Amino acid sequence: MKQISIDIRDTRVSVSPSTIEGMLPESRECLATVENGTGAGNDFLGWVKLPEEITAEAIADINASARKLQEKCEVVVCIGIGGSYLGAKAVIEALSDSFSAYRHDTGTKVVFAGQNIGEDYLYELLDYLNGKQFGVIVISKSGTTTEPAIAFRLLKARLEETLGKKEAAERIVAVTDAKRGALRQMSDEEGYKTYVIPDNVGGRFSVLTPVGLLPIAVAGFDIEALVNGAKAMEEITRSEDYATNPALLYAATRNALYRAGKKIEILVNYNPKLHYFGEWWKQLYGESEGKDGKGIFPAAVDNSTDLHSMGQWIQDGERIIFETVISVETSAHETVIPGDKDNLDGLNFLAGKRVDEVNKMAELGTRLAHVDGNVPNMRVIIPAINEHYLGELIYFFEKACGISGYLLGVNPFNQPGVEAYKKNMFALLAKPGYEKETAEIRERLSAEK
Repeated sequence: MKQISIDIRDTRVSVSPSTIEGMLPESRECLATVENGTGAGNDFLGWVKLPEEITAEAIADINASARKLQEKCEVVVCIGIGGSYLGAKAVIEALSDSFSAYRHDTGTKVVFAGQNIGEDYLYELLDYLNGKQFGVIVISKSGTTTEPAIAFRLLKARLEETLGKKEAAERIVAVTDAKRGALRQMSDEEGYKTYVIPDNVGGRFSVLTPVGLLPIAVAGFDIEALVNGAKAMEEITRSEDYATNPALLYAATRNALYRAGKKIEILVNYNPKLHYFGEWWKQLYGESEGKDGKGIFPAAVDNSTDLHSMGQWIQDGERIIFETVISVETSAHETVIPGDKDNLDGLNFLAGKRVDEVNKMAELGTRLAHVDGNVPNMRVIIPAINEHYLGELIYFFEKACGISGYLLGVNPFNQPGVEAYKKNMFALLAKPGYEKETAEIRERLSAEK
């Protein structure tokens, strides 16, 4: 079976092969630090061996819970924010029919809430659920994170109002801490089915735990194949050689580019199904590396769409960027461009060609143009979009992130900056316990008028 691979030849416009080769000893040390758990944040390295440790029994139990929700529910709302929803969203969007939202024969639909505080979004969600049989997967270690807590309070109230507490509890599954927190207490009191978020797995690395696996299973996809793909990449990425460990090579190359002044990495896809994979990747790398005044800024574009918006800046803007292209070798379907006798659109030169061939030439042409414009490019080549290869891709980026963070000289597994906005928000909302901060921020705002 093929596996994902990486091609770094088009980075030579900014870093020499000898520079990347010279980083091998340092990169190996960082790989060992991840594998052996000897670096900063080592209490959050449970994801490293997670694929091999997931048992058949655990997968069967998740699938059984998914079937139970599918049997009862037309719609399941997955509530979470950050890593508590992005991994599941990325996989579900990648594997789903692009128009499944408009079809009525595609089984239980999974929708998301708790990832924002949009009043209109929540109103429209509740309106959409009117008259529908729905259930909830609520994902939160504490149960008190503002965005998902608001969504869960609203949806729990709607379920209980419609079905009564007992039946509502049958349609709620909580993924939370094993022993502590408001959601754990509520789950125990109400009798919700629960799954545990492991203490040693941070949210952005949690897609291969029940956090991601349960909603993916409810959406009808093969979580065993996803895990097996990750397991295959776990084995591959233990290697200390660039030639056999794509994560090691990716981590070293992106840090060589960063040291050469390339401060922004743009993840590029040419398949619209991978849009949310870019969103997941942005959180993984942004939250892991953006600290201590350091870090490659992660951005993402969907091509060829964004060639008509961001393409000009990428081609001719400030030369502080590099691109990582997710290149999909084989599409799932075949669509051939027809001929036209009048040829008014001038497209007969494409007649008989598959749409994917045109797309691949757009990808190649863009890559050549950007390299000529001094934008280094890497290609991460994925044979197809399916559960196995998405599992490989997820673990590839996770392992590379750990190595890359240590190469950068930061703790890749904490996120101290995330708390800053919460402190201000709670002070502005006069949350109990924040009286001092409330007074201070009100005084500051008054002085700025």
